Amino acid sequence: MAGIPLDKQLFSLLALVLTFVAFLPYMRAILRDETRPHVFSWLIWAGGTVVVFFAQLADGAGIGAWPIGISGAVTFLVAFLAMRTTADTTIVASDWVYLALAITALPLWWLTSDPLYAVVILTIVDLLGFGPSMRKAYGAPHEENATFFTLMALRNGCVVLALEAYTWATVLFPAAVGIACVLFVALILLRRRAVAQAV
Repeated sequence: MAGIPLDKQLFSLLALVLTFVAFLPYMRAILRDETRPHVFSWLIWAGGTVVVFFAQLADGAGIGAWPIGISGAVTFLVAFLAMRTTADTTIVASDWVYLALAITALPLWWLTSDPLYAVVILTIVDLLGFGPSMRKAYGAPHEENATFFTLMALRNGCVVLALEAYTWATVLFPAAVGIACVLFVALILLRRRAVAQAV
């Protein structure tokens, strides 16, 4: 990869490795019925992540965007596995709102010819996509995988370091989602402690 600094290549490779280290056990846990992801969250995250990947490429993210693109593809696989197994399929009105917002990102990008608008919308939608999972994790914290979201926070940190161009369109999504993953892990762990103390 001529012309790409070695540190960018290494952080991109580390982000890819962390993606698979996080996702493979998570998918195995779904198949074993140890983790019950909320299907709507994963569909929203998958669609948004793929669009952000293309927006990042359009704004010069280079090699730093590839872990996001691969993550989007794998996230669709998680959503598919969740639908085929015993996933949480309870859907409330706000879940439909999150999905509708996610769908608006592509037309807005097309109308404005600026990937930043799509990234801003999809970052907001991705963060809102935590809503159904947070609601579920609050009531059933042992059905979510804190290790997975910890690894995803680390992965997103590596993605930011691997970016070849630092713009709002390239940095916003991985940084915001990484912070959201940290907060989600905190919620899971606090609720597990509260549930254990209540028993």
